[in-house]
Amino acid sequence: MVGHSYGGSTAALVAARAPAAALVFVAGMVPAPGERPADWWSATGHAVAVAARALADGGLTGSDDPFVTYYHDVPRALAEEALGRARGESPAAYGAPWPLAALPAVPTSSVLCAEDRSFPAAFVRRLAAERLGVLAEATPGGHCAMLSRPRELAGLLHRCAGA
Repeated sequence: MVGHSYGGSTAALVAARAPAAALVFVAGMVPAPGERPADWWSATGHAVAVAARALADGGLTGSDDPFVTYYHDVPRALAEEALGRARGESPAAYGAPWPLAALPAVPTSSVLCAEDRSFPAAFVRRLAAERLGVLAEATPGGHCAMLSRPRELAGLLHRCAGA
């Protein structure tokens, strides 16, 4: 089971209910029991991590422009198509506490995207260590590496699934 970004919370729920050989968070929001997704940002120190990275990269990290933050390394036509297919998120789910007492008891990995301007690499490394007790593995690409570097990400996911 793979959860990307906000999908990390959902992937963990699915892995707890369906047979899953492994759980992989790709630039994922790793949930804590009882934590609301709306509170995850402050609980993890996301804003501080983004601000620190933005100082180093001239403000690219955390930009309001999705083509700068999420799709900077994705071919423009593909990025536009992806944006055109975006769906809104449920405000009810965003405000509800994460319901499990713990993450599912399956092998769990974390993947950081080395050029991610939304979830900086240092932030994902810290989150993986604190919440999962694992060392995050790196794949090249930005936040949407599945679009910009699909082969590299697929290879890493394959290795994670075998772990």
